[in-house]
Amino acid sequence: MNILITGCNGQLGNEMQLLEKEMPQHTFFNTDVAELDITNKEAIKAFVDTNSIDGIVNCAAFTAVDKAESSEDFCRLLNATAPGFLAEAVESRGGWMVQISTDYVFDGTNHRPYKETEPTCPNSVYGRTKLEGEEAVQKACSKAMIIRTAWLYSTFGNNFVKTMIRLGKEKEELGVIFDQIGTPTYARDLARIIQTAIEKGIVPGIYHFSNEGVISWYDFTKAIHRIAGIKNCHVRPLHTEEYPTPASRPAYSVLDKTKIKETYQVEVPYWEESLEECIKQL
Repeated sequence: MNILITGCNGQLGNEMQLLEKEMPQHTFFNTDVAELDITNKEAIKAFVDTNSIDGIVNCAAFTAVDKAESSEDFCRLLNATAPGFLAEAVESRGGWMVQISTDYVFDGTNHRPYKETEPTCPNSVYGRTKLEGEEAVQKACSKAMIIRTAWLYSTFGNNFVKTMIRLGKEKEELGVIFDQIGTPTYARDLARIIQTAIEKGIVPGIYHFSNEGVISWYDFTKAIHRIAGIKNCHVRPLHTEEYPTPASRPAYSVLDKTKIKETYQVEVPYWEESLEECIKQL
């Protein structure tokens, strides 16, 4: 197959590129904005047709959650309109698409893990535009796989893990929110599940994927510092209201992963094991 990867310079895009050598039977076209402007419908159609693309993994997105509140039009262009363009182009060739979405499509008022079938209720620009992206992709592409994920981190780019390691080395004290609950996702584990879906065949629908387990940002930070050997930084718990942000965050966004585990017969790594692996790589 000829497979287009968009957003190849991001966390997930970089992890996908590392796995490509394990899939030599496929030809990958790794693109970012310099190689392909995914907001340009004609450019996408030309690229997909010229390179006989059979499938697309869209790793591109506007992910600056707070900045999105004041950049709604551009956020919507990247998170909703562009994925629709990609889906239309690959559908015209009878191909498939994997679209990455987010836990922010929920408002976080649940007290049990979110299943794919539960009603969505985003309360931020980021969450709303990502949900619009899901809908655009499913409407345009009959072989679309939507994967909602959460708390993504990796050895690439800027993310919570790298920030907490840096701040832990720089500061004597840190305040971190303890009343937002979820599960981190190591981007390499997400890339592996996409690899599995490509190899076993795309089964259209919405799926949830993060690592196993449940923690708060505070607990996550304590674990990051422990594994990274940072001992001289005191981490104290903060309430959400003590750290106001432009965008509202889901208070509880644990994702139920039963569907993806049963569909693809995979085991999902526990968050702490994946965190240890990432910090070892760093």
